[in-house]
Amino acid sequence: MDLSVKLPGLDMKNPILPASGCFGFGREFSNFYDLSKLGGITMKAATLHARYGNPTPRVAETASGMLNAIGLQNPGVAKIIQEEVPFLAQFDTKIMANIAGSTAEEYIEVAKSFNDTDDVHALELNISCPNVKEGGIQFGTDCMMAASITEQVKKASRHPVYVKLSPNVSNIGEMAKAVEAAGADGITMINTLTGMQIHLPSKRPLIANKTGGLSGPAIKPVAVRMIYEVKQQVNIPIIGMGGISTAEDVLEFLLAGASAVAVGTANFQNPCVCSEIIDELPQVLECYGFNSVQETIGKGIQ
Repeated sequence: MDLSVKLPGLDMKNPILPASGCFGFGREFSNFYDLSKLGGITMKAATLHARYGNPTPRVAETASGMLNAIGLQNPGVAKIIQEEVPFLAQFDTKIMANIAGSTAEEYIEVAKSFNDTDDVHALELNISCPNVKEGGIQFGTDCMMAASITEQVKKASRHPVYVKLSPNVSNIGEMAKAVEAAGADGITMINTLTGMQIHLPSKRPLIANKTGGLSGPAIKPVAVRMIYEVKQQVNIPIIGMGGISTAEDVLEFLLAGASAVAVGTANFQNPCVCSEIIDELPQVLECYGFNSVQETIGKGIQ
């Protein structure tokens, strides 16, 4: 069974990546399995300077999902390049750097920083984080702003740029077309849906940030629908994510139009989930009559 997928900057042995923010920098997961097994790894978001994230509590379990408002906690791009990228480079897999910022200038500086390393193969432009007060989703809910930041980062970076889209918009197809026209090499989708949980004893929002991003199986049908719609409106590849926890889920995303997938929240329940999905995927593809991942992409679109 041919599981390989070739995308801009990401020539992958299989279509499975851990999603940014759900895998750290891979150190803890490397104690469970060989990370060389992965098609790629998306690192936790990098900002220009270290961030300590939002006040706690910032994670809450929900029915079939999880709310989080971490707030892009990270050690800063310089430390990531100095300490985390070399650690991941020892594995035979592709590395995608997720970049974030409060301003366009910060995004550009972070993107330029990754020009200094050959061990990062692509950037994921995070314009869809719902849990920070500046930047993030401010760029990801307006077509003109999304296109502008995409164009500026493309000019600054020597790596292919994938733009991570938010589901918290009325027309995700228009957002996808805007970033494609601005030069994006690919799209990753979807980020989390904005949600809230009330803590009954205190009668107040449970998460200190009040709102958080909902992820997990609860959002999978939303992600599949949006990928299905966007695939028909753009010609650049899509890396799909949103509630994937089985090899059957992967096939569903591929049929909807994704060329590869990222596994997020499921890593918190089962640290070996990506490895297990990779093992099970050939049998699932064969069961449904496919000989390769490539054959499945977009086959669900009528």
